[in-house]
Amino acid sequence: MVRDTSVVLSGWRLDNPVIPASGTFGFGNEFKDFYDINILGTFSFKGTTKEPRFGNPTPRIAECTAGMINAVGLQNPGIDHVIAEELPRMKSYFHKPVIANISGFSIEEYAYCCERIDKEEQVGIIEVNVSCPNVRHGGMSFGTSPEAAAEVTRAVKAVTTKPVYIKLSPNVTDIVSIAKACEEAGADGLCLINTLLGMRIDTMRRKPVIANTMGGFSGAAIFPLAVRMVYQVASACKIPVIGCGGVESASNVIEMMMAGATAVQVGAANLRDPYASKKIVEALPLEMERLGIERLQDIIGIVK
Repeated sequence: MVRDTSVVLSGWRLDNPVIPASGTFGFGNEFKDFYDINILGTFSFKGTTKEPRFGNPTPRIAECTAGMINAVGLQNPGIDHVIAEELPRMKSYFHKPVIANISGFSIEEYAYCCERIDKEEQVGIIEVNVSCPNVRHGGMSFGTSPEAAAEVTRAVKAVTTKPVYIKLSPNVTDIVSIAKACEEAGADGLCLINTLLGMRIDTMRRKPVIANTMGGFSGAAIFPLAVRMVYQVASACKIPVIGCGGVESASNVIEMMMAGATAVQVGAANLRDPYASKKIVEALPLEMERLGIERLQDIIGIVK
C-alpha cells in the first residue's frame, strides 16, 4: 500500500509535512550538496530583516544535554540582498515554493519586509517571527503580548496577499491567548514553538559560555513542551498550526501531528546531522505502516 504523506497548508499542497526550520537551513544552498532537498515538503529560509545584520558577538553557540543554546542574533544579508541574490540563486536548486521567515524591530519594519517578499513568486507562505529570544530590541517583545502580536499581524496582513503564519514564543505564561489574538487579527496560520530562553556558565572561567549571556535553547529536550503547546493552541484555534521544537524523527513528526500540527519543522537536528530532515522524510512511510496510518492528513489533531 502506498502511504499518503501529503498535507495542505492554506491551500498549498506539500508532498510531506517535513520542513527545515528557519535559521537551521540557510537558504538551502549549504544542504543541496548533501542530498536533493526537493524531497522536503519545503523549508523556511534564514530569518530576514530590513537591514543586513552581522548578529551577536562570538562565541554564540553552546552545547547542552539533549540540545543547544544559540544567540546568533538574526545574522542575515537583509531583504534587498535576499530578493536580488538569494531567491534567484535558489531557483536553480529548489523547485518548490518556500516559506519566507521575516523578523523586525518595529511594526513598520515587519510591514515593509513582508510587503516586499509578498511579491516574490517563490514564496508560498510568509512566516512572521515575533519570537526571537536573542536580540535586544523587538523580536520576542512583540511575541510576549497578545496586543503587540495582534498589531504585527494586522500590519502585515494589510500589505500582503499570501498566507501569513505567525511564529510564536514559548517564553510566555499563556501561549493560547497570544495565538487567539493573532487568529482574530487575521493570521492564516501559526508556527510554534521557537526556542526557550536558556543559559550555560563556564565554571572554570566563571563566565557565561556565550557572549550574549543568554540565548535560545533548542533540541530534543524541548520536544514535550512543544507538543503540549501545539496541542493547546491547535485545540483553541481554527487556523493551521506548524509544529516545531525538538523534532528528530518520523515518530516525533507523527506525534506532533496527532497533537494538532498540520506540518512540522525540524530545527536543531539539521545542525547536528545535515541529513536529519532527509532521514525523517524517508522514514515517514515506514512509521505510518507500523502505526496503521494510510493518510497523514487523517491524524491531524486526532488526540482530544
